[in-house]
Amino acid sequence: MEKVLGEIPLYFTDPEINNVLHSLNGSPAEFTRHFNQNEEFFLRVSRPVSIPSIPIHHDVRKKKPEDKYLALIRDLVRRLGTVVPNVFTGLTYFFDPGEVLRPCFFRLYRIGETTYLYMVRIDLTYRPTLHHVEERGSNDVTPTYSTTDIVLEADVIPLESVVTENGRTQAFKIAQSIDQTWIGETGRGYFVQGIWLDSELTKFFSRLFYPDGKRMYPYYPFTCKYRAVCHTVIDPTDEGRKAALPLLHRARRFLDAHIDEIQESLRANEFSTDLEVFKRLKKTVPAGWADAWNDVSISVDLNERDMKEFTIV
Repeated sequence: MEKVLGEIPLYFTDPEINNVLHSLNGSPAEFTRHFNQNEEFFLRVSRPVSIPSIPIHHDVRKKKPEDKYLALIRDLVRRLGTVVPNVFTGLTYFFDPGEVLRPCFFRLYRIGETTYLYMVRIDLTYRPTLHHVEERGSNDVTPTYSTTDIVLEADVIPLESVVTENGRTQAFKIAQSIDQTWIGETGRGYFVQGIWLDSELTKFFSRLFYPDGKRMYPYYPFTCKYRAVCHTVIDPTDEGRKAALPLLHRARRFLDAHIDEIQESLRANEFSTDLEVFKRLKKTVPAGWADAWNDVSISVDLNERDMKEFTIV
């Protein structure tokens, strides 16, 4: 992703995959929603899906995928489309040469004069705690595995514009309202780590609009990504996406006048609900906005491997 330039380029899309996606009728599918102990979001489906072995390496300078890779993704989309068709309804595939193990799908929505990019990535990385190996992999390819847990990342991203050339979409230009979030380094030698404001801004944005006293972690509805205020979608069905759009739209309108002040506060302090700027802004959030999450509850348990797992209801 071209994060520095503020654009998400659309190098290649596949008509065959898109035909499969557009043929899905959005029939309801049975799945539950979870986070694992690494804060990764996943859907648990009713029957196992076999994930094919995927080549790990790709020259990022090649903007079109290899035919073998493309055939595997076509097969994968057909399989997922039979299990969770409503998750892929109306989406379009595009290839990101820097993320071959996270195939990407998108759809554009519009509220007023603002265009929003809904983007979902399916993470095909093999995880021993979630997946069952059917055929071993190597240094060059992932194993073939089966799973009932589909790891994904779904976001609504505000756009400044859609870049086109000769009627073809070239890129999505992000509406960036946040300054450089790098603020320094910590550690020495090989242990130097960058310090970024992204996670602190995410906590601030999310807790500002979320109901007081209600469990939120590890779900953060509003995030700082691509130097923009984005929204994490935990219901990736067509209905869930549409419900998420106005939540982000109104949150961005509220935050626009306060972004600089919020950033300055977090450059000097870690996020806390005791920050003066947070307490002041929290009082001005319109009554009733937090009701959007009244029906969301998060429980935590140990799964069959004695690992922490969060369930969203």
